[in-house]
Amino acid sequence: MTPTTLAYIHSDAKVAQNVEIEPFAMIHSDVEIGEGTWIGSHAVINSGARIGKNCRIYPGAVISATPQDLKYNNEYTLTVIGDNTTIREYATISRGTEEHWKTVVGSDCLIMAYAHIAHDCRIGNSCIVGNNVQMAGHVHVGDWAIVSALSAVHQFVKIGIHAFVSGASLVRKDVPPFTKAAREPISYAGINSVGLRRRGYSNDKIVEIQNIYRYIFMRGFNNAEALQKIELELPPSNERDEIINFVRNSERGIMKSPFQTNGASETEA
Repeated sequence: MTPTTLAYIHSDAKVAQNVEIEPFAMIHSDVEIGEGTWIGSHAVINSGARIGKNCRIYPGAVISATPQDLKYNNEYTLTVIGDNTTIREYATISRGTEEHWKTVVGSDCLIMAYAHIAHDCRIGNSCIVGNNVQMAGHVHVGDWAIVSALSAVHQFVKIGIHAFVSGASLVRKDVPPFTKAAREPISYAGINSVGLRRRGYSNDKIVEIQNIYRYIFMRGFNNAEALQKIELELPPSNERDEIINFVRNSERGIMKSPFQTNGASETEA
């Protein structure tokens, strides 16, 4: 550990030997910080934080703050940050409540400046949360998803793996896996083909995913009808089952077809 004399580190904090802590950072009790992590000046790491290896936490970030939830009654909860995750300036991540007991941000994530991740959120691995994104409590974000700058995500919303949410979106409904979400109200804007290609998905697999979503968003079926037809008419695959399970288990309901909002047609990147 290489803190300066101007940093505050509680004697109960567990900080690995090669963690670098800049001046005026504050590390409170009941904090664990893994090897190779850098804590910038004026960052505040509150009790209950569990920070992985090789993370970078920039100046002014506040990790494991008390939840902004009136039901919170000082119960013991955590904030868990995975390895190799970067948290930029003035981002805030609240700890959990008794609902789930912890807030989780996965490994290899980028949380950009001024983003807020509220209590009991679950952010998967390799996610990007853009500047000024505001996530209410209990939001779940799947691996490799991107939520672009200035978006606001309603409590209990789920965003599927490899999904892309466009900037300044109001996300009141669930966003299924592999899709792009845009417009107001939030609606289907095609599949995230650019992101999928970057992550090694073949053209055949991308076409398969696109065909699945044509049943859900483009052919006028309700969700139950679309899922029944997908199961009957399209061959099983991991991607097909991921989509079916997400839509079937959605509690808030999924975003709408573009034809149900402003009449726009399907677009593909």
